[in-house]
Amino acid sequence: MPAKKAAPSKKTNKKANGKPDYELFDNKTQAFIYNMQVNAVQRMLDFDFVSRRETPSVAAIINPTGRDTLQKFFFGPKEILVPVFKSMEHAAKKHKNVDVLISFASFRSAPQSVEEAFALKQIKTIIIIAEGVPERRMKELNAKAKELGRVLIGPATVGGIQAGAFKIANTAGPIDNIVESKLHRPGSVGFVSKSGGLSNEAYNMIARNTDGLYEGIAIGGDMYPGSTLMDHLMRYEKNPKVKMLVCLGEVGGLDEYNIVDALKKKTIKKPLVMWVTGTCAKAFTTDVQFGHAGAKAGGDAETADAKNKALKKAGAIVPNSFDDYAEKINTTYKKLVKAGKIKPAPEVEAPTVPMDYAKALKEGLVRKPANFISTISDDRAEELMYGDMPISEVFKKDIGIGGVLSILWFKRQFPKYASKFIEMTIMVTADHGPAVSGAHNTIVTTRAGKDLISSIVSGMLTIGPRFGGAIDGAAQMFSSAYDRGLTPQEFINEMKKKGVNIQGIGHRVKSIHNPDMRVTIISQYAKKNFKKTPILDFALEVEKITTSKRDNLILNVDGCIGICFADMLRNEMPKKEADEYIHMGALNGLFILGRTMGMMGHYLDQKRLMQPLYRHPWDDIVYLKE
Repeated sequence: MPAKKAAPSKKTNKKANGKPDYELFDNKTQAFIYNMQVNAVQRMLDFDFVSRRETPSVAAIINPTGRDTLQKFFFGPKEILVPVFKSMEHAAKKHKNVDVLISFASFRSAPQSVEEAFALKQIKTIIIIAEGVPERRMKELNAKAKELGRVLIGPATVGGIQAGAFKIANTAGPIDNIVESKLHRPGSVGFVSKSGGLSNEAYNMIARNTDGLYEGIAIGGDMYPGSTLMDHLMRYEKNPKVKMLVCLGEVGGLDEYNIVDALKKKTIKKPLVMWVTGTCAKAFTTDVQFGHAGAKAGGDAETADAKNKALKKAGAIVPNSFDDYAEKINTTYKKLVKAGKIKPAPEVEAPTVPMDYAKALKEGLVRKPANFISTISDDRAEELMYGDMPISEVFKKDIGIGGVLSILWFKRQFPKYASKFIEMTIMVTADHGPAVSGAHNTIVTTRAGKDLISSIVSGMLTIGPRFGGAIDGAAQMFSSAYDRGLTPQEFINEMKKKGVNIQGIGHRVKSIHNPDMRVTIISQYAKKNFKKTPILDFALEVEKITTSKRDNLILNVDGCIGICFADMLRNEMPKKEADEYIHMGALNGLFILGRTMGMMGHYLDQKRLMQPLYRHPWDDIVYLKE
């Protein structure tokens, strides 16, 4: 069957963005990535680093479904920001030097992304990663690309690579494979393939049998690729830096016969080592389609055997099988070196790309101290743990709020009397009417139209020595006096001499004749259920002296809670540990828990009251004229 005529070359400028017409990329080429493909971008930037590029090969990301923003990436050990644009046109205005588009659009939207690039004169090379782009649309795009002098690579391609200069997306695999295949620096071989997977294998094969790759392209396996094997071989033929050609065709189609024609006409003069895959198809009695849409023979001329035979007859160096492919590459290379046509490229050590921390940690290569330590709960297992107790056990044993707080605050489960005492303190501190500062601030903030969190926090911020904070202060003062062996009178005299009020003593309304029932409830419970109450006993003796001077200088609820809690903690843990909790502010936490309940109530109460009574402020204003 007569071979097809070679396709006409694309209309390209002699120089496109400073590059010869046979060069698509160099070490200054920058690209737009269409769609948010962060892994592919990072792999390109890692290649840039090992290739010692001064500038990243990715100028920007086009994310049509997102918004203009910035995305963080690593460029070697340093972090850089890559701009993300919603519009390709906007990106092009910001980055006028970019002449490559790598489109990760789906097979449905890929044609649209290509047409957007066609509208921008600066975009010279377009790579279509998607597989299965409609054939009619690809024919239209191919015709338009030739008319405009643009180069299309793909669809259904992994892209390509110019060693030491520019890598398309995920081409050539991980960075260790890239360095092993010497792709971080240019060699002398120009390679083109239909298959992306075999191209990665070929790069390694070329590295082991020559001085390495100069450029490699996978044109893609769909029926109508944007550029052909022949297109790229002709670029390599013109490129003085490429000394030998290596190519992989495949069963199906007639494109390889254009290469046969070029060999016969001496249009291709450089040595070409080529193999057409799919020779095993003859072992099947029916038609066989391999992985690619175009990898199916529609006649004898489209079989791999027929193509290999024609190529060998035309002057290509064709192995007997793929097993001999590497040997033929090596033999051809050595002949060119011996003839002085190739001066082997010097080996260049590639910089080491730092391993990502997450990957290194997963592989056990690094260790890092934790930023935080938690000893009270753990939600990593199947069941949430409070200390050593699974959440199901918390309910099964019915330890209550007091039991949960004892585990989470004090890292031990208190006995039932202590858990009940915790719950009592929360109950008696829940509210103290609307006039105290916490409730007042919550009410005002609620009526100002603020949300729940803001309203409650405004009340919380008033907690201190004059509202709630006396719980800690009383526990500390009375514990210290008792531990130092002071008598109640000596303690009172000491505080008077310092000019400091005794926290936990005194009430504006309640007195010895009008006792606070909350104090009565708490103190009687402590006396009845605690193992011992030395600090409470001390405080009650102090109260006898202070009330003899003024009847409202009673032990108030804050003081009673703090003092009783100090006794309870000392009953259930070593004194030193109990004192630590008191000084850390644990007791004020009881007040915060209780008052949060009350403030929540005031918030909801005001919301209910405000709804039906709301009036515009100026409805109640009378304006007078002189």
